[in-house]
Amino acid sequence: MNIASSTNHAVRPVKRRTLWKTMYQQRCLMLMSIPFLIWIFIFEFGPMFGWLMAFVQYDPNKGILGSQWAGLRYFKMFFQDPDIWLILRNTVMISFLYILSSNVFPLILALMISEVGDGYFKRALQTVTYLPHFVSFVVVANIFLTLFGMRGPVNELLRGLGWTDRPVLFWQDKNIFWYMVTFVRSWKEIGWGAIIYLAAIASVDQEMYEAAKIDGCGRFRAMWHITIPSILPTITLLWVLNMAGIFNAGFDASYLLGNAMTREASQVIDTYVYELGISMGMYSFSTAVNLLQTAVGFAFVFITNTIARKLTDYSLW
Repeated sequence: MNIASSTNHAVRPVKRRTLWKTMYQQRCLMLMSIPFLIWIFIFEFGPMFGWLMAFVQYDPNKGILGSQWAGLRYFKMFFQDPDIWLILRNTVMISFLYILSSNVFPLILALMISEVGDGYFKRALQTVTYLPHFVSFVVVANIFLTLFGMRGPVNELLRGLGWTDRPVLFWQDKNIFWYMVTFVRSWKEIGWGAIIYLAAIASVDQEMYEAAKIDGCGRFRAMWHITIPSILPTITLLWVLNMAGIFNAGFDASYLLGNAMTREASQVIDTYVYELGISMGMYSFSTAVNLLQTAVGFAFVFITNTIARKLTDYSLW
């Protein structure tokens, strides 16, 4: 017992000395990181104080701490709404379709771009595909509302080809609204999402491709057996991170592309909070719903990370 105790006491000072030694050796890097740590605490952790608003009957004149305590009143109000299950369905389905498309299509685009030889065309292709990311969604929404409008170019083309005798109501049909919104959001972000995959593909050892080519492996087989397994950690990481948005269907898309005829399919949590919370001044209610979204997103990230670790041995932690 005495020997074991003395050994433990001897190991701890060594570890502490090693830690302080490492910190001293990297003191310049640690000093450089201080402004960023301050920024994170002020703008990321600081606003979390506002979550207390979800548990009080917020009065702007009294502030959060001076307002009357409400407990779980606004959380109960959210779940007691008769339309809440319809809203949750729309939110989850639109989010799931976008998460699926935002992981699959950028990967396919990155694989296609990686097969293009280095040169002007490849650089131009990359620029054109990720440029829509920087365009405001208001502009993007108006472009697609015009393209797929009753008298838009798409309907004119369909009539010209003889595929339809009457205009297709793309934006008035609630049965296809989820897919139309997913298409627009994916088109806007597909190039931006492909950048991460392209960076991962660029780090793959080129000698493996040369060896596969000698063995008679074609491009598609090389993609399947070399590229995708090599970037699997990146694919897994993006899937896990994107699952945080399972309760976030995107306010801009549903608000700008939805209308009274598609309300049954377009109303999501974000538009619901905007209409009942912000527009009517129910700030505590809006905060409560936002807190629920954050909690559910964190839970899905944790669950997805656990599944990914068991299936692929890759995970965030």
